Amino acid sequence: MNQIRRYIFVVLLVIFVFAPCIGHAQAQRTITIHAKRYKFIPAEITLVKGETVKLVLISDDVNHGLAVKGLNLREDMPKHKHVEVTVTPDQVGDFPGTCSRFCGAGHASMKFVVHVVEKQ
Repeated sequence: MNQIRRYIFVVLLVIFVFAPCIGHAQAQRTITIHAKRYKFIPAEITLVKGETVKLVLISDDVNHGLAVKGLNLREDMPKHKHVEVTVTPDQVGDFPGTCSRFCGAGHASMKFVVHVVEKQ
């Protein structure tokens, strides 16, 4: 009986000590990006090298796409739909992006930039 109490005590101790760390490791930042003729909102985002971030991509009007070549990111954004993608940048720098689906006369002006910085 004494061994069972010790076992339960150890298990509870481990749970209370490590539970905050486990929850923190699963926390994930989310950034929502809207596309509408002829811009992305926001037009620039900043990510931290090695940090996994969920991007929620929303097209407010017609079909769009988001392509950021340097991050191997290319997602279609069907009109009025939410698309979720996770990204974990592994290099620092500024990565230009564009709309990857022709969306009208101002399509070429749809620019986007991802700034990736070192963890502070």
